[in-house]
Amino acid sequence: MPANLDRILLDIALGLSANLTSHNQYQRLIKGLNQVMPCDASALLVFDNAGFLTPVASSGLQSTVMGRRFLPSDHPRLEAITSSKVPVRFDADCTLPDPFDGMLLATDQDIDVHDCMGCSLYVEQQLVGALTMDSLTVGAFDKVDHTVLETFAALAAASLRNRAMLKALRAKNVKQQHVTEMLIQQARKQQGEMIGSSNEMRKLRLGIDTVATSDYSVLISGETGSGKELVAHQIHAQSRRCDQPMVYVNCAALAENLAESELFGHVKGAFTGANQARAGKFELADGGSLFLDEIGELPLMLQAKLLRAIQHGEVQRVGSDRNVLVDVRIIAATNRDLVQEVADKRFRADLFHRLNVYPIHVPPLRERAADIAMLSGYLLDKVRHQFNVHGLHLDSKSLVMLEKQHWPGNVRELEHSLTRAALNAIQAQSQVIRLEHFYPQAVIASHSESDPLPAQPTALRELVTDYQARIISQALERHDGVWAKAAQFLKTDRGNLYRLGKKLGIDTSSNSR
Repeated sequence: MPANLDRILLDIALGLSANLTSHNQYQRLIKGLNQVMPCDASALLVFDNAGFLTPVASSGLQSTVMGRRFLPSDHPRLEAITSSKVPVRFDADCTLPDPFDGMLLATDQDIDVHDCMGCSLYVEQQLVGALTMDSLTVGAFDKVDHTVLETFAALAAASLRNRAMLKALRAKNVKQQHVTEMLIQQARKQQGEMIGSSNEMRKLRLGIDTVATSDYSVLISGETGSGKELVAHQIHAQSRRCDQPMVYVNCAALAENLAESELFGHVKGAFTGANQARAGKFELADGGSLFLDEIGELPLMLQAKLLRAIQHGEVQRVGSDRNVLVDVRIIAATNRDLVQEVADKRFRADLFHRLNVYPIHVPPLRERAADIAMLSGYLLDKVRHQFNVHGLHLDSKSLVMLEKQHWPGNVRELEHSLTRAALNAIQAQSQVIRLEHFYPQAVIASHSESDPLPAQPTALRELVTDYQARIISQALERHDGVWAKAAQFLKTDRGNLYRLGKKLGIDTSSNSR
């Protein structure tokens, strides 16, 4: 043990009362652990509400680990650690798989023999997390003082307790906090999480936190696939309306002859097929939020009626002469430049200013490449759990390649690329995703402009076919799977493009518009 052990422990203890962010406090703890324990890698993991262990600080491990979640029942060593109230050591000959194998920065190879150790973290008899340590040196933990390790565990648990108490003190209403947490968890399960720690993501979260608790209209702008809908869910989940519904409307999918009825409702007999009265989206969202996705696609005729509903807080069902008062917060999103749309008289200026009370821009993925490692770890978890391949991970070259891509389809395109590569790796019975598993990048990201030819002799017809499939797939990803928009972008007939895509084996079942 180092001679300055007392000083290290004192610094960590003093940090409990320091005005540090959660991340900095947790990393300070891990740094102290590495100074005292003979480990090449370590991690602090915390249980989330769904029962997963989530890394909140790490050292000596690939950065992708910070985007992962571990279910103890799927990882025998983590289950053994969390099932014991005393430190648990795994000898070099232990046959239980290590959840961090292949992720140690000290080596590019999978390590089957190394020393591991861990301990569970308790706050007032409640299990809240775990500390893990790995060493490439066999027998590194033979003489570890368990008292020192238990002291670190107590300090880590105290850090977690302080953070939990601070969060509780900031909550204005216990019931509302409970409802908010349930809604956020539900949104995460359905829509995903906001993953990333880049400056761009911090600015985005700050914008959400600033406007969420108000009732101001919010206009979310950003490219397709960048996460605008997820931002809308976050705003609603943190608002005072979180225990009321957030009703979703895809303005691009509204048929012009039925759009007014969809938004404002109708009475029985208002038009052919109106066999009974029906409430519109505004009435369904009364007391909550109305999310108008792709607002730039809304027909001009309907924009005037939408403006009146927002201005006066009242709607009139189709076929009715009675106004209905509604209390609705408007959250809108678009991938269009509405300023230009207004200049071109395709969007009403008065509606734009009514919506643009608090603008939020979602940055494209290419502007936050620092988040790709964490995003990749998170996105691959879906494949890991779906196919029960818990050791699946990216090799370092693949991660570098991903970080250099332009990603015109943003996070959605990244997810699709990772899923394809993961499936190819699984098919090849490999738990390491390598460059050759990324389809359609048979020619490595074929943006290696210096040499677009494959490494091995390949028929020209096959290369052309692969290129066509890649271009069509990327056009579909950029336009949300809408064939008509992809055909317009590629300046070709929609029917011909659809038939060619089907011939090339591209999935045509998801969206045939």
